[in-house]
Amino acid sequence: MTSVDTDRDATRVSLRGEVDVLTVDQVRVALEEALAAHTREIVVDLRELSFIDSTGLGALIYGFQRAREKGIRFRLAGPTRSVHQILALSGLLEVVEVTP
Repeated sequence: MTSVDTDRDATRVSLRGEVDVLTVDQVRVALEEALAAHTREIVVDLRELSFIDSTGLGALIYGFQRAREKGIRFRLAGPTRSVHQILALSGLLEVVEVTP
């Protein structure tokens, strides 16, 4: 499950539950909506995300690359311990900003 909220400075994409091959399209749509909002920052809120697979990681990388191309700050916020481990193992933490 995803939701997108925009204010004048940032767009928050909140991910809940699991992101896998069955749900990744919702994440892609949410990231496209966030990119279309033309805010200065996109924050992907991971506090309620329990699992993400390689397709979900690919969607995050796509969102990060598109944001960078448009000069939009992109960061991940509040990953749970298990999601943080997946992000670390994938190498994503080396390129994408993560905040508590």
